[in-house]
This record gives sequence, structure tokens and C-alpha cells, in this order.
Amino acid sequence: MEPIRAYVVAGAPAAGKSALGAALARYLRAALLDQDVLAGPLTAVVARLVGVPPGDLDDPRVRTATRTATYDALVETGASCLAAGVATVLVAPFTAERADPGAWARLVGRLGAPDGTVLVWATCPPDELRRRMAARGAARDLRKLADFPRFLASAALAAPAVPHRAVDTTLAIAGQLASATMEPSTSGRSPSC
Repeated sequence: MEPIRAYVVAGAPAAGKSALGAALARYLRAALLDQDVLAGPLTAVVARLVGVPPGDLDDPRVRTATRTATYDALVETGASCLAAGVATVLVAPFTAERADPGAWARLVGRLGAPDGTVLVWATCPPDELRRRMAARGAARDLRKLADFPRFLASAALAAPAVPHRAVDTTLAIAGQLASATMEPSTSGRSPSC
């Protein structure tokens, strides 16, 4: 019997993590745990308390105050789903976990699915990232767009240092799912993301 799978969907801001994660959860009939949905409202409360403008949840003061609790909530909820026998898709940047094999091993251990955890790396060309950020108009992207070359050189875009499945999110959704699950697909690129 194949182990219940935990799919950890990571990637840069605007790379298409949430859309890929939602499609993957539907396809697998898995629980979907998206960091923005799960912790967004509480992170917004913290942002107000530290005096950050509305919507700028990537402000360093907010990230510093909330990162540990946000990831604890995400991972512990995922572990509970997996313990109940429910495949789970976790969506977040997972910047520290994907950059360090030790941190990745700790994440996998906390999820309790050592033989069934897959890192899915959502990728997107830089020009498309910029287009997507500008189109969504989120306050959290203003700093990134203001100095886009600096953003492109940041850890947010660094490929994982641990085994992963890269998914080009400019592909049609069938192609993305095939890449994420390693199932064959005949689909090609979609005309838009």
C-alpha cells in the first residue's frame, strides 16, 4: 500500500504556489493547507499591532513576529491530517526548510510521513513573476517590485537544496499536475497562467 502523501508546495511570491496547490489538492482529493488562508487573518492582526500598513504582511517586523507560529500552525495541522489518513497539500514559501537539508528533515519528521513527503517547487520566469505581482496589486509586493533585481537575487528565488519536483507554472494545469505527481501528460503550455 502506498503511503499517504504530504505534498509541500513551495516557491517564490507570485510563482503560482496557491493555484498549483489547490489544483493538486483537488486532483489528489487531499486536504489543502495554504499558509495565506490558514494564518493570514492572524498575521494581519499582528501587522496592525506592530503598526504595519494594511496588507503588507511581508514587512520584516511582521515576518519576524509571526514566522514560527505560522509554520507551526501549518505543519501541525498537516501532521494531524496525515495522522488521520488524509493526504495533505501544504502551501507556503518554506524558504528555510528547502534551503537546508537538516531543516527539511525536521519538517518531514514533524509531518510524520518520512516515506511519503514530496517537495514541489513552483517555478516561473522572472518576467512572468513581475507581471503576476503587478497584476495582483498586493501591498506585500510593492517593495519587491520597487527593486526587482534585488528581489530576483534573494533567497526567495533560490532553488531547493533538497530533492524536489520542479513545476513550471506557465504550463497548462494538466502539465503542472503531471510534473508534481510524476504522472505522464501530453499537455503543453497554456496561453496564460
